[in-house]
Amino acid sequence: MRDPYVSYDYLSAGIDFPKFELAPEFDRVPPYTAEISSEDKVRAAQLLRENIVISLHDHPVRFPNDMRQTPEYNRTGRQHTAFAGLAASGMTVVFDNMMDGTACVTGNAPWRWLDIITDLGMRQADIAHQDDVIVVRTLADIDYAHQAKKVGVVFGLEAATPIENEIDRLDVLFGLGVRQIGIAYSDANALGSGLNETTDGGLTAFGKHAVHRMNQLGLAIDISHSSDQTGLDVCATSERPVFMTHAGARAIWDTPRMKPDDVLRAVAETGGVIGMSAAPHTTLSHAHPKHNILSVMDHFLYCLDLVGIEHVAFGPDTLYGDHVGLHTVFGHLLKIGAAAVGGPTFEKVEYVDGLENPTENFGNICEWLVQQGFSDTEIVAVLGGNIHRALEKIWI
Repeated sequence: MRDPYVSYDYLSAGIDFPKFELAPEFDRVPPYTAEISSEDKVRAAQLLRENIVISLHDHPVRFPNDMRQTPEYNRTGRQHTAFAGLAASGMTVVFDNMMDGTACVTGNAPWRWLDIITDLGMRQADIAHQDDVIVVRTLADIDYAHQAKKVGVVFGLEAATPIENEIDRLDVLFGLGVRQIGIAYSDANALGSGLNETTDGGLTAFGKHAVHRMNQLGLAIDISHSSDQTGLDVCATSERPVFMTHAGARAIWDTPRMKPDDVLRAVAETGGVIGMSAAPHTTLSHAHPKHNILSVMDHFLYCLDLVGIEHVAFGPDTLYGDHVGLHTVFGHLLKIGAAAVGGPTFEKVEYVDGLENPTENFGNICEWLVQQGFSDTEIVAVLGGNIHRALEKIWI
């Protein structure tokens, strides 16, 4: 029997590309423990196994054990997909924004055009050498992944910054397999303002042109890292549902990284979906200021009450490795510190218990939903049904 495929097995590590000691896909931290009856556990496992489960935002790749090596690791252009971890995750599909703000393959600045093309090509070359993970470009691909018990990866970008002011680059990205793009990531770009700006200029004229082109192409639009006004402008401009793939409610935790009620409502009014994030020290709550799965669920319950269960889902924004350490290394690029300035005080954690990596996320989410008394129909909707429904109107 052939050994399980590991990323870039078709090459020789240390000869064809630099070798790094990477974080494990399993047991990096102690497993999350919650009191749950055997009956509820069986029901949760069955719901996870039999239905389409979609993460609106995760990074299903292995990072170096030493996060300080991440810039050098990324510069190789080869992030290692966690094939074994994905197989055990219960997910049908994961939206993967690749290197996002840490893209530094050929330079020190994030989101350069050639960096993105290199990243996109490398990842797909790797995936092409195995059979358990597929690249998703259509709804039919999602349905096939579910039926064939495979895991689908939707490639996207956290920001449209690499297109600069060239609208046709959206077509190029679509042609290369990208199916979701964020407007801005913290800093402003040619399309609009990011959440880090002190002056919120909203969506630019070029940004409105880009939104129309994304609608024409069938590119899902994400406003997670956009400013409040940019998010509102996108929702008013788009003729198709808009995603907030990984965020939370500012009413629960008052920082710029979270979104106010009017933006959350605007996303829902487009027919879109809000994905709950679990990136360390973001979706905290006053009820659970030590960041864990319960903090995230406080945001989920608030958004559910605000916009209805048909507009909420999960985009945990997790990875394989020390996510807190990653924020430390890339704080100057990711604006982690700036996003928290002026926010409530909180106890720092080493990891988010219950939502630490893509393998464990949805098992724990599903068990929590079962324990809280949600019906099977409601659970199926928030695990992936809501996203699938929105994509029916986006991926034309």
